Amino acid sequence: MFTKHAGGLRLLTVHAHPDDESSKGAATLARYAAEGVEVLVATCTGGERGSVLNPAMDRPEVWADLPRIRRKEMAAAREILGVRQQFLGFTDSGMPGPGEPLPDGCFAAQEVEVAAAPLVALIREFRPHVVVTYDETGGYPHPDHVMTHRVAVEAFEAAADPERHPEAGEPWQAAKLYYHLALSRAWFQALHDAMTERGVPSAMGELLAEWPDTPPALATTTRIACAEQFAVRDAAMLAHATQVEPGVAFMAHPRDIEREVWPTEDYHLARCLVPGVGVMPQNDAVETDLFEGLRS
Repeated sequence: MFTKHAGGLRLLTVHAHPDDESSKGAATLARYAAEGVEVLVATCTGGERGSVLNPAMDRPEVWADLPRIRRKEMAAAREILGVRQQFLGFTDSGMPGPGEPLPDGCFAAQEVEVAAAPLVALIREFRPHVVVTYDETGGYPHPDHVMTHRVAVEAFEAAADPERHPEAGEPWQAAKLYYHLALSRAWFQALHDAMTERGVPSAMGELLAEWPDTPPALATTTRIACAEQFAVRDAAMLAHATQVEPGVAFMAHPRDIEREVWPTEDYHLARCLVPGVGVMPQNDAVETDLFEGLRS
């Protein structure tokens, strides 16, 4: 249970699986936690149907005990980030192939209003000022990521309505809702160009060449300077040892180059109820604080 505080800023971030909190916005979480903000990660599923992406962990005993191991990895990551975390209790949907049905009872197969109920209760208990989640694409087309967006938006609105989920506690209106803009094409391109210019081998060129023809990215309304927390972010990612192979993929690019060319984590402000703060910053100005307009 969480203690309700009259003062102090609170941030809730909603993710689909263990490890998502460490690959999307983790440096932001570490920065705010270090500054004294109360940070809570809500994880919709346990990642039970996830893959083992690190060859060193691809062993029968790991596969046999994957649900427990992923929870243990999550516990280690949250300690590294300095945040609290709570599972919402849904079952991972996996990644069905084309034409394959969703597994019975999985997260993505739930009715949105029903799936939002635990998050509504959590919002009313934790009383966050800011909620962060994925946009409507889920960041990529995993059914749990798309469902996480739908559930987070539903809960953001329902938690403030006394007529909805009356059993879930006193209503609470969060002031802002943000979407992650993590791992964007622009981010990959900037790092690839910087590495190439410096003569550093880049594995990002092939990924960029195969980038799908997707709609334009949402506007960047908010950039959080958090380069000093990249090491904490990386340590949290590596704590998810079944999901992250050291020195490969996201772990391969030089951090000094990343700090130089892209020292922020970026967001899109999707809802805002703060007087004087619009969904699109005026004069194309970019916010530098998720709590802009909320600090006394």
